[in-house]
Amino acid sequence: MISEKMRPYVENNSAIRAMFEEGNQLRAKYGADKVFDFSLGNPNVPAPECVKEAIIDLVTKEDPVVLHGYMSNAGFEDVRDTIAESLNRRFETKFEGKNLIMTVGAASGLNVILKTVLNPGEEVIVFAPYFLEYGAYVRNYDGVLVEVSPDTATFQPNLEEFAQKITEKTRAVIINNPHNPTGVVYSEETIQEVARIMEEKQKEFNRVIYLISDEPYRELVYDGAVVPYLTKYYKNTVVGYSYSKSLSLPGERIGYLVIPDEVEDSEEVISAATIANRILGSVNAPSLIQKVIGKCVDAEVDIAYYDRNRTALYEGLKECGFECIKPQGAFYLFVKSPVPNEKEFCNAAKKYNILMVPGSSFACPGYVRLAYCVSYETIQNSLPAFKKLAEEYF
Repeated sequence: MISEKMRPYVENNSAIRAMFEEGNQLRAKYGADKVFDFSLGNPNVPAPECVKEAIIDLVTKEDPVVLHGYMSNAGFEDVRDTIAESLNRRFETKFEGKNLIMTVGAASGLNVILKTVLNPGEEVIVFAPYFLEYGAYVRNYDGVLVEVSPDTATFQPNLEEFAQKITEKTRAVIINNPHNPTGVVYSEETIQEVARIMEEKQKEFNRVIYLISDEPYRELVYDGAVVPYLTKYYKNTVVGYSYSKSLSLPGERIGYLVIPDEVEDSEEVISAATIANRILGSVNAPSLIQKVIGKCVDAEVDIAYYDRNRTALYEGLKECGFECIKPQGAFYLFVKSPVPNEKEFCNAAKKYNILMVPGSSFACPGYVRLAYCVSYETIQNSLPAFKKLAEEYF
């Protein structure tokens, strides 16, 4: 007998993961070259060569007891120091290793910081569309998720509604930049206004409101777009990061939290987050891949690969008659469904072996998400199928 708290998760299992499994079945039936699976943000670009070299070097030269053993719950000190130095070079910050906690990816990092700061019944604000797992993470600690409705003209945050939805119960705001599922990059002006509103509300309600910045796509930007580093705009900011996308390491589950000294009672927050990392069951982030990150901290994936995919898919869909904004970051296209019920559209696409994620999975019905972190050949081969799909609607 499962818990009542778990039952709705079982009944509403992730549409994205379900579609991923469906894609495997279709590939087995029709062949991989005839299935166009845009469901999962699973990078098709290999990890940089330095990752393989670092693994070989570490397993052949390092003391295996140290390499595969326990360390501080916050992670290896030398790795945290190295990442802090990299962030300081890139963003003119002043972090030290003590400001970082190595986590089991960004998802675990978000759970760690929510466990650290959230009391039962307190509210966490998100901007729709949003990664739907945020709701599960908040409810893990008996918090209440509050949605700000989407501005479907720009997919920048609806700031007027945002200001209205901050209450005396608000404990945190989650921002995802660059954005999943839209590919939008929140501008510096947007971030400045978010910070201004939050500063005013902190004073009004005389309580700390945390800005949690979820940034697994930070390095995946195009056309000269700049992603503001949020700790420079708002003191009570915590940054969650993952190397899943930036180094094509989703299965390795490695990321970190940054908790700056400027955060109110930062030492207590850092200490509590380190303990949360342990008692949530992670204990510490994977030891080998921590050390790998220490050696590859400034490595990059081939952005040109994603950019070519982005351009080809965007232009191909526009030529078919579909409506979408051109993404500035991440590796997703958020396409307007030609019919109000986007799930109906997704089902129609399956006739052509096209797999897309309905926007209702991101609290934004009427749209679909396509992950273009696939092979260029998949995109090229999919365009005739999209053309046939379009002929049913235009």
